[in-house]
Amino acid sequence: MKVILIQDVKALGKKGEIVEINDGYARNFVLPKKLGIEATPKNMNDLKLQKQNDAKVAAENLAEAKAMAETLSKLTVNTKVKVGEGGKTFGSVSSKEISDELAKQHNIKIDKKKIVLKDAIKAVGSYTVSVKLHPEVTGELKVKVEGM
Repeated sequence: MKVILIQDVKALGKKGEIVEINDGYARNFVLPKKLGIEATPKNMNDLKLQKQNDAKVAAENLAEAKAMAETLSKLTVNTKVKVGEGGKTFGSVSSKEISDELAKQHNIKIDKKKIVLKDAIKAVGSYTVSVKLHPEVTGELKVKVEGM
């Protein structure tokens, strides 16, 4: 029997795949537990339409991420930190602080987990920070750290 998997099933396949399995296994395990549906022509067409829709959504997300990366490359985020003798800061500037300042200054909300700091920012100056917007798109953001 041919079955379209609705969820990932160990030893069978991933979601959206069409697999050939024994009738008993399909009737007694896969279909009752809603892990898959029978591969009828209607269900096959629905799967095809779903895959087309998923591809369209993925392309839109990629285009959105590229546009956001373009926008971020033009922006500079200014942060102020307490500075001791010799220009050393007390503590460091974290990705959360950068995310908060970006939201405050430019009305762009980016999750702190997407901001990648290679090294901790522990001194006054200008830095370039990577922002992971999409698995294929990484943007650059300028951060200017000023003392107060």
